Amino acid sequence: MIPANSLIKQENYTVWVNAVTRTAVATVGCPSRGYRTDRKLTVASRTHTSPIEFPNGDPMARELTVDGTRIYDGGDCYVIAEIGHNHQGDLEQCKQMFDVAKQCGANAVKLQKRDNRTLFTKAMYDSPYLHRNSYAPTYGEHREKLEFGRAEYEELIRYAKTIGITFFATAFDIPSADFLAALDMPAYKIASGDLINIPQLRHVAKIGKPMIISTGGASMDDVVRAYRTIMPINPQLCILQCTSGYPAEFDELNLKVIQTYRERFPDVVIGLSSHDNGIAMAPVAYVMGAGVIEKHFTLNRAAKGTDHAFSLTPEGLHRMVRDLRRTHEALGDGVKRSYESEKAPLFKMQKKLVATRDLPAGHVLTAGDVAMKSPGDGLPAFEFDNVIGMRLTMPLKADDNILFEALEEAAAPLQAAGVRSQ
Repeated sequence: MIPANSLIKQENYTVWVNAVTRTAVATVGCPSRGYRTDRKLTVASRTHTSPIEFPNGDPMARELTVDGTRIYDGGDCYVIAEIGHNHQGDLEQCKQMFDVAKQCGANAVKLQKRDNRTLFTKAMYDSPYLHRNSYAPTYGEHREKLEFGRAEYEELIRYAKTIGITFFATAFDIPSADFLAALDMPAYKIASGDLINIPQLRHVAKIGKPMIISTGGASMDDVVRAYRTIMPINPQLCILQCTSGYPAEFDELNLKVIQTYRERFPDVVIGLSSHDNGIAMAPVAYVMGAGVIEKHFTLNRAAKGTDHAFSLTPEGLHRMVRDLRRTHEALGDGVKRSYESEKAPLFKMQKKLVATRDLPAGHVLTAGDVAMKSPGDGLPAFEFDNVIGMRLTMPLKADDNILFEALEEAAAPLQAAGVRSQ
């Protein structure tokens, strides 16, 4: 008997029995990108009492479709340029950031939506907020200065469609989720702080659009709880590894959690919300199995606001997307092959078998008679052992190619009378 929500590891596969979705998924081989095959089995009840079998047929691949773009293992990484409030409350600046993100190759741009009066206690809303990054004297007024309303969102939706980039937002509260739902947003982001907000998770799940949840500061119990809350309602889920430092220290990124999530949640897309400085970790995360990368983005890292300093500039975003696309291409399909581009270099570098000196017909080759020299346009050097002990049927000059057509077994009768081995 295999209990539901358990992890059973066998010799070369892992079976995750999921009580929420009533499925068992077999993971064959390494769980990182390009080395896994998932097969889905139906589980009749919370306890799977019959032997687990691996049916024939196509493997089940984890995938998610956002605004018509399919995210799946083996595909390109889905890149979210997180604008947040780096637009500084300026609609035209926000549209400019949409343009730049599109030019850099990002798949999506994302804002943050808050209903500030609902979200904060009165004490927090009215609390003093006086420092270099504040836009108003109280925290609530500061947040209101950065917030877009319906008219701005409608214009941004129109503009995103015009330039061909996906636009969605993080809902920080239930009224904001409803605000976004009324605008028919194609996806919903859930911030790390709301991973434990079960009522909000349930509410957003019922909207029925793809959900991308960050897991900064969470325990595995928190992540599993959120997963179990969302999946019975809406299986369109992506879970992002995240460290809620701003910026996050490299020794706290814990990218191996991506693999942990892939093993524990084999039926959802896994990704990374990356708060570190720089772009180097994105390709690493992709190779480890992250299908989504979210990265903060700004036009000016010295601008006013708390997020600008650790955000990518346009050049940084361009380079990160470029490196992710190159990584996808570079991973290949795992089948070892040679390429046309290798032929010219290898012609100069590879070795062939040649005579070390002038050799007469009838001579039986020894190791001292055979040299390995470039270019590689003759008998390859791996045939060395196979020519030793063979007899020449024709004379060779020094550096002449040694070819099987000019060799015979030493035990064979000599072809020319009076020819003796030297």
